[in-house]
Amino acid sequence: MTPSMTDRGTDALHRIATRKAMLRLIPLMGLIYFMSYLDRTNVSLAKARLAVDLGISAAAYGFGAGIFFVGYALLEVPSNLVAHRVGPRRWIARIAISWGALSAAMMFVQGEYSFYTIRVLLGIAEAGLFPALMYMITLWFAPKDRSIAVGWIYTAPALALFIGNPLGGAIMQLDGLAGLHGWQWLFLLEGLPTIVVGVILWFKLPEKPSDARWLSVDEARALEARAVPDSARANRLSNDWVAALKQPATVLTGLIYFLNQVAFVGVVFFVPAMIQQMHVQSPFMVGVLSSSVGVGVLLGVLIVPRIHRRGTHDCLYLGVLTGGLVVSAILFILYTWLPVRLALFVITAFFGGGVLPVYWAISMKRLQGIQAAAGLAFINMIGLIGGFVGPYLFGLAESASGKSASGFSVVVIASILGLLLVPLLSQAIQSEGREVNLNQPLVDAEQ
Repeated sequence: MTPSMTDRGTDALHRIATRKAMLRLIPLMGLIYFMSYLDRTNVSLAKARLAVDLGISAAAYGFGAGIFFVGYALLEVPSNLVAHRVGPRRWIARIAISWGALSAAMMFVQGEYSFYTIRVLLGIAEAGLFPALMYMITLWFAPKDRSIAVGWIYTAPALALFIGNPLGGAIMQLDGLAGLHGWQWLFLLEGLPTIVVGVILWFKLPEKPSDARWLSVDEARALEARAVPDSARANRLSNDWVAALKQPATVLTGLIYFLNQVAFVGVVFFVPAMIQQMHVQSPFMVGVLSSSVGVGVLLGVLIVPRIHRRGTHDCLYLGVLTGGLVVSAILFILYTWLPVRLALFVITAFFGGGVLPVYWAISMKRLQGIQAAAGLAFINMIGLIGGFVGPYLFGLAESASGKSASGFSVVVIASILGLLLVPLLSQAIQSEGREVNLNQPLVDAEQ
C-alpha cells in the first residue's frame, strides 16, 4: 500500500470519527450550555416584576445581573485545572447540579441584597463550565474542525434566547398560581431540569475518544492523533500552565473578548426592557420579540465559523466581524422605528454572537494540554468580567436617561476599543509563531 493510499484511508477514518463525535458528543455539550444560558439570562424577563414586587431599581438590577460574572470569573482558572485533573465529565456534571439548585433558589429572593447574594453564588457554582467544554474540544477535534464544533455549541445560547424568552414569558403568566409570583415560577421551572441534565451527563458524557463506546479503537486513535497535531510543541509547552497566562496573544484575546462581552451581554440582559419601552405590554409578546436576539446569534454561529474555516487570515476576519458590530450599534442609535430596531437586534446579535467561535478557534490553535485548560479558562475569566461590566453600564445608562436603549452607546464604545486591539493581537500571534520556529529542534525540521 502506497503512503498516499494510507493517508487517504486515515483521512477517511478521521472524517467518519469526527462526524460521529459531532453527532454524539456535541448535543450533550450543547444541552448543558443551553441550560446554563437559560438559567443565566431568565432574570432579564423578571426585571420589570422584580422592580414592582421587590423594589429592585434598574441600576440594582444591572449590578445584580452582572455580579453573577464576578464569582464566575474569579474561579475560572482553578475550576478548569480541577477539570483537567479529575476529568471534565465529573466536573461538568457537578457544576450542572449545583448551579441548577441555586437557579431554582432564586425564587426566594426578597430584595436587593439577597438578589446579589444568590447571583454571586450562582456564578461561583457555574464557574468553569464553558472552558471545560472548550477544553474537551481540544481533546476531541482537529484544529480545522474546532470552529465548527464550537459554533454548534454556541447554537445552545442562541436557542436559549430564541426558545427561552417566549417560554419564560409564558411561564411568567403563571403569576398568582399557588400563591407564587410569575418570576418565582420562572426560576423554579427552569432551575430544576438542570439538575436532571447534570445527572444524565454523569452517565452519558465520555471524557475523551478512548472512553466512547460508540467509537471503534481505530476511530478513537484517529481523533486523538489529529487533536494534537504538533506533538513536539505540545510536549515542550503543555506542562507549564502558567506560561499560557503570560503570553501576550492570550491576554489580548481575553481583552478583545472582554469588550465583546461588555457590549453583547449588556444587550442580552436589556433587550426585554428595551422592547417594553417600545409600548409592548404582554409578557409573552415581550418574550417573543426578545427572541430576535436568539435568531441573530443562531445565524451567526452557524454561518460565521463555516466562512472562517475556509480562510487563513484569522485576525482580519475578527476585525471585519467587530467592525460589523460597531456599524449595527450605530444604526440602532440612529433609527427608532420598532421594525427597524428589531432587525438591528438580529444584525447586532449576528456579529456579537457569531464572532465568539472565532475567539476560541484562534486560541485553540496555540494551546494544548494543561495550557489549554488554563489559557482558555483565563480568556473566559477576562471575558466574564466584561459580562459584569456590560449590564452594570447599561443599568447606569438607563438610570441616567430613563431609556434602556441608551445602553447601545456602550456597545459602540466597547466595540471600537475591541477593533483597535485586533492589529495588536495579530502582531502578538506572529511574534509567538516566530519564537516557536526559533526554538524548534533541528530534528523536527529534518522530519
